[in-house]
Amino acid sequence: MEELIRYQGNLLKQVNDQFKRSLYDHLPWDQRMLAIKGLRGVGKTTILLQRLKYDLLPNGIHGLYVTLDHPWFYTHSLYDLASEFHTLGGKYLFLDEIHKYPQWSRELKVIYDGFPDMHVVFTASSALEVYRGESDLSRRVLTYELPGLSFREFLKLDKKIDLPPVSLETILGNHECVAQEISENLKPIPLFREYLARGYFPFTVENTIDTFTPRLLGIINNVLEFDLSFIEGYSTSGLVKVRQLLGIIAESVPFQPNVSALARKMNIGRDTLNNYFQHLAKGQIIALLQKESSGVAALQKPAKIYLDNTNFSFALNQSPDVGNLRETFLLSQLRNTGTTVELPVKGDFYLPNGQLLFEVGGKNKTFSQIKDQANSYVVADDIEVGYKNKIPLWLFGLMY
Repeated sequence: MEELIRYQGNLLKQVNDQFKRSLYDHLPWDQRMLAIKGLRGVGKTTILLQRLKYDLLPNGIHGLYVTLDHPWFYTHSLYDLASEFHTLGGKYLFLDEIHKYPQWSRELKVIYDGFPDMHVVFTASSALEVYRGESDLSRRVLTYELPGLSFREFLKLDKKIDLPPVSLETILGNHECVAQEISENLKPIPLFREYLARGYFPFTVENTIDTFTPRLLGIINNVLEFDLSFIEGYSTSGLVKVRQLLGIIAESVPFQPNVSALARKMNIGRDTLNNYFQHLAKGQIIALLQKESSGVAALQKPAKIYLDNTNFSFALNQSPDVGNLRETFLLSQLRNTGTTVELPVKGDFYLPNGQLLFEVGGKNKTFSQIKDQANSYVVADDIEVGYKNKIPLWLFGLMY
């Protein structure tokens, strides 16, 4: 235990509270068991350490942070840790990268049931299905997804520009006033270009453009080699096939797959191919878009495939298509706020909950493709301020 406490102390020295992810203040910290899922590098570890350093320890509340890949767990179990910590009066246990511990769900259930006065917060790969472990945690844990930085968060972290979040409803109903007020104090378009290339991950402030891309590629590689391989049990040949599939997607996004032809080309079955699509989506490497009102059939094959975020577009393609970047950005920001998005017959994105239709393009984009559609909007790049149903693309980066 002393070894883990020393390790925690070294980490806490490196953490400050100058910037907190927007999710931080929305998490129900009093929940007895809380899960935070997300892509590698989006700030899950920092959230745990900030909570411990600034909210618990100063108030005399005994908390402990551990990472489940620490060598201490070579000879000790997770339950051993919780039991000893509880004996010492521990109240909050922060467990990082729970998916790296083989019997995580079984031991979390025992800890939850055996120590009712202890709070457990754990992080996991976005690919992990928390409720489908060996033991049922559905009645015990609340799960939250931590996405990458929004454009608004990037401005705050990297440029020290603090803008309030703007809801989708406000963007649709009052975008002209919002954009005009912001544009009087800054030039959003150059900053937005920078965000598309390197603004989705908090470590952007630690890296130059020369080191940022290799780190992105490292994240993708780790998700494939460690997270997905461990969670989904890939064989060596399976991992090779998944890499091959990602290469095909990266060259072709937005990618509309012919599943039968692609399966034959890769020499795998249709079901295996569809499983790989789902795994990459769960790992937040790609985003799957289903057809409007396609129902249960949507589970069988995606209608259109994007990379998860525009930073990946630059990392996997030296000259990503500008149209793809625009669509990838909008889809990413909408989904990161919990908005359901589908592929419409006309236009680019359909939001069924509000029956809204979006067509994405440059500053000269017109309504010709969606002119007869109700509740339709053109989301245009390269404009600071829109007019009526033509909305600046960058504004959608202020939603969280």
